[in-house]
Order: sequence, then C-alpha cells, then structure tokens
Amino acid sequence: MALTCTENPDSRKYTDGQSAELSYTVRGTADEAAAIAKLSETAPGSFNGLVRQPGTVEPVFVDEANPDRCIWTGTVQYSPYPFEVFPQTGDSSFSFDTSGGSQHITQSLANVHKYAAAGQTAPDFKGAIGVTKDSVEGVDITVPVYTFNETHYLADDVVTDAYKGILFNLTGKTNAAAFRGLAAGECLFLGASGSKRKSAGGVDWEINFRFAGSPNKTNLTIGPITGIAKKGWEYLWVRYADVEDTASKNLVKQPIAAYIEQVYEEGDYTGLGID
Repeated sequence: MALTCTENPDSRKYTDGQSAELSYTVRGTADEAAAIAKLSETAPGSFNGLVRQPGTVEPVFVDEANPDRCIWTGTVQYSPYPFEVFPQTGDSSFSFDTSGGSQHITQSLANVHKYAAAGQTAPDFKGAIGVTKDSVEGVDITVPVYTFNETHYLADDVVTDAYKGILFNLTGKTNAAAFRGLAAGECLFLGASGSKRKSAGGVDWEINFRFAGSPNKTNLTIGPITGIAKKGWEYLWVRYADVEDTASKNLVKQPIAAYIEQVYEEGDYTGLGID
C-alpha cells in the first residue's frame, strides 16, 4: 500500500485571523519520521492568511511487520505571520554606549585643599596624586567611554578578500579625517566581524563595525606646565622630579615635563565603504 495522507472530514477548526487547525489521516508506514514528512508535504504552507507551524503525528495503529496497516493522526496548527522586518542589502543599523570606564591618573584637575599639622606647612605637589618618597602612585577614576557599533548589509561582490584585508589593516588605527562627527584623531576603529546571509533576494554579508571615541584636548594644564595639546588617542604621561618647596622647606615630587606619544597609526576610513 502506498503512503497516503488525507484530510479528515472534521478538519479545519478556525478562529478568524487568529488560529486554525487541520487534521489528517496518514496510512502506509510504521515510521513516524515518514509519517510527519508526508503530513508536511500534504498540509498547505498557509491557510486563510495564517502561517503553518510544525505538525505532529500520533499513532492510531502501528504494526512494524505490516506497515500497510498502520494508521496515524496528523495535526497542523496555523497562526498569524510574525511581524518581523528583515534587513535587506544596503540597510544599516546603529547603536552606541557611553558607559563609564576606568582610567589611572597621576594628576588632579586642581588641588582643592591641603592641610598640615599645627606649625607645619603642607608641601605643594602641583596636583600630583598619592606622592610618596620615591614615586607618584596616582588613582583610578571613572571616565566617560564612547563606543558605537554599526551593522551594514553589503552585497556579496563587495566583500572580497581585498576588502577583508582593508578591514584587517584599518583595525587599531585612528581616523585621519573627520568621521561620524569625530574630528581627526578622535575615533579608533576596533575591528569588524561579518557573516554571509542567504535570503530570498540572494546572498549578502552582515558586517558589524566597532568604534571608540575619545576627544581631542587643547590648553591642558599640568601643575606649572601649560598649553598642552593632545589628540584623543595619543598618550600623555608626566615626568616628576624632586623640587624644593620653599614654603614647607621640603624636597617634593612635582611635574616638570609632559609628553605626548603617538601610539596608534592613522588610517583612511573611506576604505571601510560605509560613508
């Protein structure tokens, strides 16, 4: 006997626009996998504007020695289409985060007060924090951290090996020109991750780009040192030395020089292809 699946007379329970249930009788197999496959093949993919859900089969009579005599009841539920819009090639999405991060500093913005024992004068460290006999220990503070992600859906012919190489080579580089409202030197490309998608429209790539922002600074003051300028991702460090504090008549650690170091190369972000 051939494997058959026929709709039952009491099938088609329906609630307008909400749900439906179709029932079937499957005959000619002792294998539930074959029965469910036949049910899926027979039941329509949609019913009165509702989408088919995974079907179920229940045995009525199963005799593995005589599959022609086997009977299964099959049930298929239908429900509304989920309201979900899938991104298409050329679409983009954006997210950002300004959660605080931690930074170790050795200089304060300003010394608010200093106190000393009676008859003594508190040494002036010119804003140095945690000064000991041999070092300046500093302190960890919370600072704003601006990170942002962009997801772009690029055509398959755009994401070549050469393009992947551009992403690789730009990772860890700052922006040589203004980018996303950030001046040159303020943006750092943290890298990208991508995956190929298959859809009714063909094949494309979903690529997530990650960036971090840090502002450029001018006219910074560190102790007696003024007019300091640094780009967002350049590194500033301070040299301390023993200097005589005439008021307290002590040798104290004070900043005597500030250094700005370039630690990231610059890159041309137009190679990302997301302008």
